[in-house]
Amino acid sequence: MTRHRTCEACGAALAAAPRGGRPARYCSSACRQRAFRERSTHKDAGRERHVAPVASPPDPGRGLPRALDSFVGRRQEMSRLRTLLRTSRLLTLTGAGGVGKTRLALEFAKGLPRRHMRVDLVALDSLHDGVPLAQSVATALGVGEQAGRSGTGVLVRAIGDTSRLLVLDNCEHLAEPCARLAAALLIRCPGLRILATSREALRVPGETVFRVGELSLPPDGPADDPTALLRSDAVRLFVERASSRAPGFTLGRDNGATVAEICRRLDGLTLAVELAARRVGSLPLGDILAGLDDQVVQLSLLTDGNRTGPRRHDGVAAAIDWSHRLLDPEEQAVFRRLAVLVGGFDAGAAQAVCAGGGVAPRDILRILCSLEAKSLIVRLPGDAEPARFRQLRVLRVYAAERLIVSGELPTVRRRALEWLNGLADLAGNEVFADQSGNPLIVERDNLTVALADAADRATAPYRRLSLELARVHYQQEQPSAARSLLDGLLRETDDSAIGGAVAALATRVACQRSDLPRALRLGEEAVRLERTHGHPAGLANALDARAAAFLCRGEFAAAVADLRECLKLVEALGRPHDTAWCTHHLAWALLQAGGETEADVLMERCLPVLREHAHWSRAAAALHTAGAVRLALGRLRNAEALFAEVLEIVPNASFHAVYPVEGLALVAAESGDMRRTLRLYEASTQARRRLDTEPEAPWRRRLEQAAIHARAQLSPAARDAALDGGRRLHGDRLVAYALRVGGGGHHPATDTTAAPADQSPLTGREFMVAELVAEGLTNHQIAERLGLSPRTVATHLDKVRDKLGLRSRTRIALWAASRTRSGS
Repeated sequence: MTRHRTCEACGAALAAAPRGGRPARYCSSACRQRAFRERSTHKDAGRERHVAPVASPPDPGRGLPRALDSFVGRRQEMSRLRTLLRTSRLLTLTGAGGVGKTRLALEFAKGLPRRHMRVDLVALDSLHDGVPLAQSVATALGVGEQAGRSGTGVLVRAIGDTSRLLVLDNCEHLAEPCARLAAALLIRCPGLRILATSREALRVPGETVFRVGELSLPPDGPADDPTALLRSDAVRLFVERASSRAPGFTLGRDNGATVAEICRRLDGLTLAVELAARRVGSLPLGDILAGLDDQVVQLSLLTDGNRTGPRRHDGVAAAIDWSHRLLDPEEQAVFRRLAVLVGGFDAGAAQAVCAGGGVAPRDILRILCSLEAKSLIVRLPGDAEPARFRQLRVLRVYAAERLIVSGELPTVRRRALEWLNGLADLAGNEVFADQSGNPLIVERDNLTVALADAADRATAPYRRLSLELARVHYQQEQPSAARSLLDGLLRETDDSAIGGAVAALATRVACQRSDLPRALRLGEEAVRLERTHGHPAGLANALDARAAAFLCRGEFAAAVADLRECLKLVEALGRPHDTAWCTHHLAWALLQAGGETEADVLMERCLPVLREHAHWSRAAAALHTAGAVRLALGRLRNAEALFAEVLEIVPNASFHAVYPVEGLALVAAESGDMRRTLRLYEASTQARRRLDTEPEAPWRRRLEQAAIHARAQLSPAARDAALDGGRRLHGDRLVAYALRVGGGGHHPATDTTAAPADQSPLTGREFMVAELVAEGLTNHQIAERLGLSPRTVATHLDKVRDKLGLRSRTRIALWAASRTRSGS
C-alpha cells in the first residue's frame, strides 16, 4: 500500500517520486525556503531542549467536519465571500441564530483552493467567559504550551507567516476576547486570515462584516408550479430535508402552495425550515402549516434537532434563547415588547411602545441598534426614512412568550393603541382623508393586530382605528376588506362623531366595487349627517364622495353641482392643497359633462400645486385629468406628454399605471396610429385583468370605441399581430414601449434617453449604479452589491439625475436598459 506523502511546510499533497529517485519533502521552493528559515530560527535560539517543535501541519482542511447532508443554495453568498476574502483578512459572518452562518462558513472554507492554504476550525460554543481563549484555540489546533510564552505567543509562533485560514465559529458570547485575539494574531501573522461567525460583529479595525440573510423565498401568490417554486432556496431545502425524513416525498402541484407558505411563515430561516421539514414523516403538510399559525404550538413544533449537533440548535427556541441570555436587562425588555409590533417599526414606534418600566426613551435608538447588530431584529430593505425594522416571525413568537411571562402584555398593548391613535389624529386633520397619504398605511399589520387584541371594542378609539384601517384597505385597493369593517361601523348610531366620515368612505368603497345604488344611498347619508353636524371639512368630504357616486352613475350635472359647493367650502378653509385637489375633481366632472374648456382653465390653476407638493398618487391623478382634457381639446402632443409623465411616477404594479397607457392608446387613435392603439389597448386590458380592476364607464366606453375603430382600420394579419404584441407587453417592456424608449419611435419627452453611446456623461461607477437601478435594486441593495454605503449610492444617483436630466428611477432604468441594448 503506497503511503500518501505531503509537503512538510504547508501540507499539500506531493507528486509521486520518480522510480529510484529521492522522495520530495516540499511542494515548492517557497516551502523549502520557509522550512530553512524555521530551522535557522531554532538554531539561533540555541536549540532549547524544552521547546516543543512546531508539528508539521496536517492536510489542509483537516479540522473541517464532513457534512452528512446536502448543502442547498447560497450561490450568491459564496461568490460574494470569495470576493471579500481576497481583500479582507478578517471576515465576520453575522446573522440571526439558526440562519446558517456556521454551515455557510464551513462550505465556503471547504471550497477554497487547498494547495497554498491550510484551513482550521475552532468551535467556541462550548467555551464560557473566563476561560483563557488563546489557550483554548491553541489546544484546538493541537499546539502545545511552550515555556516562557503566553497563549497568544504560542499561537503566533505556531502560525508564523504561513498561509492559513482560521475559522472561529460562534464568537458572540466571547466577542471581546475574540476581538482582542484576532487583532493580535492578524498583526503578527501576515499570512493569516480569519473567518468568524457571530451574531454580532467583532468590531476589529479592518474587519469586513457579511450579514447572512434568510434563504430566498418564493414570490407571494398562489403559484404551485414545482419548477418555479424550486428556484427558492428555502423550498429546495425543505424538499431535500423532507425527502430524507419521508422517502418518496416530492414537490408537486398538489402540495407546492402549502410548502411555499410554510417557508414564508418561517421567513426562510434555515434552522426553522429544516426542523419543519423533519415533521413531514409524522404530520401532513396542512397540519404543519396550521401549527405555525398557533403561537403556543409553533416553537414546540420547531424542536428536535440533530442529536449530534450543537445543543443551541436542538430547536429554534434553544437557538433564540442562546442569544437572549447574552442581552442586558434593558435589551431584553425592548426585545420582548417589540413582539406586539408585528408589522415592523421605526424608532418612534419603538419608543412609544417600549419605553418605560426601566427603559428610558433616549436609550431606545441605541438599544435598537444593539439588537440589530446582534441579529435579533432586521432592518427592512429600501431607503425609507426613518429606517424600519422587524422581528423574524419565530423570534417574535419567542419574544411574545417572554412578554406574557413578564406580565407586561396588557400595558404594552395599551401603549400600542395609544400610539396608533396618535397617528390617526394626524390623518384626521385632512379634509379628504380617504384619498390622502395615510401615515397608517405602513402600520396596517400593526393596526390589524391591535384591533384584534383590543379588550373593549365599544370605545370611541376602537371605532376610530377601525375607520382608519378601512381607509388603508380602500387606499390599497382592497374594497372587500374595507366594506367588512365599514358595515360594522355603519350599524352604530347616526350621531356618532365619525358617522359622516364612515358613510363617505363607504360611498367610495361602493364605487370601487361598482355597487352604484349603494354608493348613492350612502353618499346621501354622508351629506345628511355632515350637514347636521355643521362641520365644513366633513361636509366637503361628504360632497366629494357623493359626487364620485354621481360620476359613476353618469349623472355628471349633479356631480358638478356637488363639487362646486365642495370647492367653496374648502376655499373658505384656507387650505391650498385641498383646494387644488377639489379643483381637479371639478375639472374631471366638467370634462365628463362636456365642459372641457372650463376644465382646462381649472387644471392650469391646480396642476402646478399638485405636481409640486402632492403625494405621487394625487399628482398622477391630476396629470391624467390634464392629459384627458388636452386630448378632448385636440392638443395631442400636450396630452401625450402628460400621460407619459404619469407613467414615469407611478409604480408599474399599481392600477394607476394602467390609466396613462390607456390615455396613450387614445392619443395614438387620434393620431391615426392604429397598430399602436391596438397594442396599448390590449396591454392595458391584460393589465386590468391581472389587477382585477375596472375603469369608470365613460372612460371604458371611449377606449372600446377607439379599439373597435382600430380593428376596422387594420387588415386581419396586422390586427392579430398588434393584439399578440399587446399581450406580450407588461412591466418594464410595456413602459418602454409606451414611452417610445429603445425602439418603436421617438418622442420629444424622451430626448434625454437618446444620447449617442459614445457621449455618455456618466463615470463608470455612476453607470454601474444606473444599471443596477434598471435591475430593480434599491439603494441599500446597490450599496451591498458594490461595497458602498447607501449614502454614497444616493450621491451617485443625484449626479446621474443632474447629468441626464432624469428625475425618476423609472426614467434612469429605461435609459440604462436602452444603453445596454445598444451595446454601450
